[in-house]
Amino acid sequence: MALPSDPSRTTADPTAQSPAGAASGPPASSAAGAASGPPAGSAAESAAGPVAAAAAVSGAVGVPASGAVGSGTIPAPTRSDSGAGSETGTGAGSGTGPTPGPPAAPPGAAPLPSLWRDRRFVLLASARTISVLGNGFARVALAFAVLSLPGATPGRLSLVLACQALPQLVLILVGGVIADRMSRSRLMMISDCLGAAAYGGLAAMVLTGHAPLTAMCLLAVVAGTASALFAPAMSGVVPQIVPAAQFQQANALLRVGMNGSMVLGLALSGVTVATFGAGWALALNAASFVVSAGLIRGLRLTTAVRAASSGWADLRDGWKEFISRQWLWAVVCQAAVMVAAVASTSGVLGPLEAKEHLGGAGAWSAIVAAQAVGTVAGASFAVRIRVRRPLLVAVVAIFPVAVPMALLAAHAPVWVICLAMFCSGLSTDVFGALWETTMQREIPEAVLSRVSSYDWFGSLALAPLGLLVAGPIAAAVGTRAALAGCAGATVLATFGALLSPQVRTLRAPVEDG
Repeated sequence: MALPSDPSRTTADPTAQSPAGAASGPPASSAAGAASGPPAGSAAESAAGPVAAAAAVSGAVGVPASGAVGSGTIPAPTRSDSGAGSETGTGAGSGTGPTPGPPAAPPGAAPLPSLWRDRRFVLLASARTISVLGNGFARVALAFAVLSLPGATPGRLSLVLACQALPQLVLILVGGVIADRMSRSRLMMISDCLGAAAYGGLAAMVLTGHAPLTAMCLLAVVAGTASALFAPAMSGVVPQIVPAAQFQQANALLRVGMNGSMVLGLALSGVTVATFGAGWALALNAASFVVSAGLIRGLRLTTAVRAASSGWADLRDGWKEFISRQWLWAVVCQAAVMVAAVASTSGVLGPLEAKEHLGGAGAWSAIVAAQAVGTVAGASFAVRIRVRRPLLVAVVAIFPVAVPMALLAAHAPVWVICLAMFCSGLSTDVFGALWETTMQREIPEAVLSRVSSYDWFGSLALAPLGLLVAGPIAAAVGTRAALAGCAGATVLATFGALLSPQVRTLRAPVEDG
């Protein structure tokens, strides 16, 4: 699931993460991230997608896929012990798949070397940390940049954010097909360049004071396209460069770095916007894309070796893998509602409430930063968590996401909202860790980007609509009523996901528990 933290870099996300959460993103991170910001990043965090790994993944990754958990589903092919190399069965097309990852350590073997000695992991971690730092500025700056323009209205803000979210939804499946066909690092670099161009253009327009609505919408479309390309590619990179036995550690370290840089970016964003203006904050985000692209260039992941097939055939294979797992589509349906609610709150309703009753950009920056601090705590906790039913715990961890929405609706004091956002950030990172680990463990690596793209697509399905109607609904019924509706929808969707037998019963391997 791509959680809305850095939707475009994600992780979905993203994570921005990214995957069932990307409304921050409506991408990162993954496309599973922290559930707080509007689509401000570039390419999924995921999100997401976007999400970090927490359940320990041992050297033996060949675990039966979730199809064996419930009745009526098709058992998916299992992975080999190489962690990222060949897969048996169907689903990805014939061939060897993208760059095989390092072999997992056999039981009783000497400990694997530190990931910080792995050049490619260091490059990836550095790129994600810098990219998310820039996104921390943009998540506050974008909303206030639009609202500060002459004649700005909540409806115009909704339109700009919807223009960013829509291509993420429409093109995410195409991004998954491309990511399974070409070098994922090259695709990530291309998407970062698109993000730099989009945010550089937005910054230039805001700084010069000449920001036609049509031009801002067009650049928002470019930023959303970058997210759609980045998110599925990022979802498949870790299994290509890290041994299976270190999935947990790698994802957790990435998550801690991204969350820490998000805290710093959000902490500085309010000061930057208030002192220098939103345009300079957007320019810093553009610069972070340039640096990220340069670092990702050093990964040099090879292109997948696969038998020739059409794009439609690739999409069908990815769909078969996705729909055969009840737990996967059940949680993605939950995410579709939750991400739309989070996107509406973070992108439109929250800034409106902050501007009208809480003191403006400074208060909103503090609220969003509190959530980011929670994600740092969540990542640190998630690396140690061991649960036998990871999806059950992950889904339940989404309930706290509704609390800040309800408190905003109740006009609670800023410090109370900050505390709730901290808890929301912590719980969403626990979700992200368990979700990402389950995805990496259960989905064959050769088809992982395509399955991830369906995760992102479903998670983002309602986000553009939510962003588009949030402003008009707030104008019609009031911001408080709209926020209360978002909270209620999140709670109902989470109860709905718990109705799935596989969500309640899917168990982690003994090695992960």
